Amino acid sequence: MTDPIYGQGRRPVRRPNIIVMMTDDHAVPAIGAYGSVINRTPAVDRLAAEGMRFDNAFCTNSICSPARATLLTGAYSHVHGMTTLEQPGQKFDARQPSFPAMLQAAGYQTAIVGKWHLGHGGVSDPCGFDHWEILPEHGQYHDPTFLTADGEHEYSGYVTDIITDLALNWLDRRDPERPFALLIQHKAPHRAFEPAERHRHLYEHEEIPAPATLHDDYANRAGAAAEARMRMSDLLPQDLKMPVPDGLSEREEREWRYQRYIKEYLRVIAGLDENVGRVLHYLDVGGLTDDTVVAYTSDHGFYLGEHGWFDKRFMYEPSLRIPLVVRWPGVVEPGSSCVELVANVDYAQTILDVADVPAHERMQGRSLLPLLRGERPEDWRDAVYYRYFEHLDVCHGVQANYGIRTGTYKLIHYPGHGSGQVGASPRTRAPQWELFDLERDPDELHNRYDDPGYAQVVEDLTARLTALQLHYLDTPEHVSAEEPR
Repeated sequence: MTDPIYGQGRRPVRRPNIIVMMTDDHAVPAIGAYGSVINRTPAVDRLAAEGMRFDNAFCTNSICSPARATLLTGAYSHVHGMTTLEQPGQKFDARQPSFPAMLQAAGYQTAIVGKWHLGHGGVSDPCGFDHWEILPEHGQYHDPTFLTADGEHEYSGYVTDIITDLALNWLDRRDPERPFALLIQHKAPHRAFEPAERHRHLYEHEEIPAPATLHDDYANRAGAAAEARMRMSDLLPQDLKMPVPDGLSEREEREWRYQRYIKEYLRVIAGLDENVGRVLHYLDVGGLTDDTVVAYTSDHGFYLGEHGWFDKRFMYEPSLRIPLVVRWPGVVEPGSSCVELVANVDYAQTILDVADVPAHERMQGRSLLPLLRGERPEDWRDAVYYRYFEHLDVCHGVQANYGIRTGTYKLIHYPGHGSGQVGASPRTRAPQWELFDLERDPDELHNRYDDPGYAQVVEDLTARLTALQLHYLDTPEHVSAEEPR
């Protein structure tokens, strides 16, 4: 007998509500459902137990503003215009095609609360939302100010709690006869980490396991790795919140700094997970659970001591990989997982497909709806394209890099310049390449680019990288001007 709600093929007849929770810098290894050995996340784990966990989800530019613009537009950075961080000289045009505006035009109630980080004023204010209340730039953890169409609002309390309050308050005021799409975009766990008072002493008497690569010496890699300023020794006094003890060796000090760093990060995660739980509880109590698609993700990954680093930007796995958990009762099999390669450029088309709204022709991703149903399309992608533009940024000194990741290999190119992008340094470096065999070297410690045994792999992946860049309307910097493109 056909289900009156879902119809044939388990496709809903009634358009579902949609909630997307996007965090800032929530790394996969800090989520229980992904096998975390450093913390517990019961609310996100509940979503995974009741939905699907994507094990190979990646960002396309590991930095805040570009990732958030990609969520909205379903396009790569060079297409939507936010190649680097939101700053003077680079404005996001929120009027460009986006899934919230398309849902709004199709009858959905739309709202965004929390971190926007795509500018404020003029064309940069949120567009396509019935309601928006956003943080200025990164915002503050305590007693934050929010921007609205009616001016600034100040709140007392902790930002993660307040963002959730604002989201739930909007749900209370919505029209119950129409479907809604709500983006809850958290500041947490962005550095510098400031936990809620209730979590200030969490993990205080625990020793958090350190990653195997904490003491990486950056040998056998491109020079970009050693040049970056993201080491434990680069953490600032406001990160550590207490003086470094005297008498420590260099190795001991790195380990001490890691413990200070990771515990503050995980304390912020604890508040985040509690508020995910609040949203799920609201849906349960309001009888909305069965009619609502809930997705949990992050704008990009983050280094939790891997390679001795914090922050993101590189194409290495810790910053490239992102969490993605989706619950859709009646459509997504509870406790399921997906190993196909997906990217944040797919999110907009997926959300539109879920709502049965045609995607805009400009969107460059692909709907994940078949994967959510448990299908495995034969023509699904076997490689993901990535590009970071903010060459030798002032704070972290990471070189511009782009590349291709398949299921088994990763090819990275450092062009040595920032392609003239806003926020990129004019300084140059010699171009370099890296190739990693992800099956034999999952920690990406051995660059195989010049290894004769991988010559054919390099040739094949370079050709595929060029083809992907052309497919996505990007410029292959590694192809000389004399060669045809």
